Amino acid sequence: MKARHQLFLSCLIILLFPHLVVSQDTIRFTPTVGYQAFKVREPVLRLKPGQVLVSETLMGGYYTEEGGAWPGEVGPIYIEGATPKDQLVVKLLKVRPNRDLAPARVNPNFGGLASDVRVRMLNPPIPDIRFLWRLDRRRNLGVLELPKSRLGKIEAPLAPMLGRVAVAPKNEESFPGLWPGDFGGNMDAPEIREGVTVYLPIFHEGAYFYFGDGHALQGHGEIAGTGLEATMDVILQFDLIKNKPIDWPRIEDESYIMVAGSGRPLIDAFRLAHVELVEWLEQDYGFDRWEAYQVLSQIGTSTVANIVDPQYTVVAKFPKKFLP
Repeated sequence: MKARHQLFLSCLIILLFPHLVVSQDTIRFTPTVGYQAFKVREPVLRLKPGQVLVSETLMGGYYTEEGGAWPGEVGPIYIEGATPKDQLVVKLLKVRPNRDLAPARVNPNFGGLASDVRVRMLNPPIPDIRFLWRLDRRRNLGVLELPKSRLGKIEAPLAPMLGRVAVAPKNEESFPGLWPGDFGGNMDAPEIREGVTVYLPIFHEGAYFYFGDGHALQGHGEIAGTGLEATMDVILQFDLIKNKPIDWPRIEDESYIMVAGSGRPLIDAFRLAHVELVEWLEQDYGFDRWEAYQVLSQIGTSTVANIVDPQYTVVAKFPKKFLP
């Protein structure tokens, strides 16, 4: 409850008195180079626990009307004092689109309803179509013309998020940016939005944190393979929970504690997320393991974050109103 109140107060200060953030231990950083894989590499920045980062996701041709290459992710950021015995705490104080265009697409070989590049199919492929959503940031709406549909046009409320938050994977592993896993990565979970706290496992001294892949809006499952891909202004605050390692990314907002599990088949992602959530209830909230399992079975909920990436992601949720 104390952490919840602190997060609420931090967000309120950011929104109402942004000039006060600058007076705190704040680092402004404008990224110029993006990386296409999560791994240990020379950090672009070093931060201390408690520091606030004011930054943005990477631009690039991908986000223009003409289209272009994916710009990669921001990072890695080295967090002083982070060890594999700790958790990395990332508070998302601000996640806001900073431009008025958000491309999205349907693709013949990528997406939950498309054929798979690894398997031959007899049915005709989905056409490759790039859609350009206009972002009305004043009204907080995404607008798309639908010239072939009876509706003609759709306006949908925006829900900005970060598709990718990650630490460097364990050992010498390197995962392309499309992958999610126990290190976080491309989870594409709409729950990772402004006002939440993300807790990540740490596999290396310094954690090596990455972020990127802003979506102005994305449905659960991301069934066509993209959200409204948008560049974002972000404000992140970093901290550590010392000597309390975790196995999978955890998320907390005003209503739920959550765990993101990633794997294939989908049932494995579901199981991983719920096992970690039971352990969280047991370790931090005083539940007996089997009583936690029983209660979660009745009052828990879950969402499918993505069904398109090399590993699928499920977010398991426990309502905070039932916590002691």
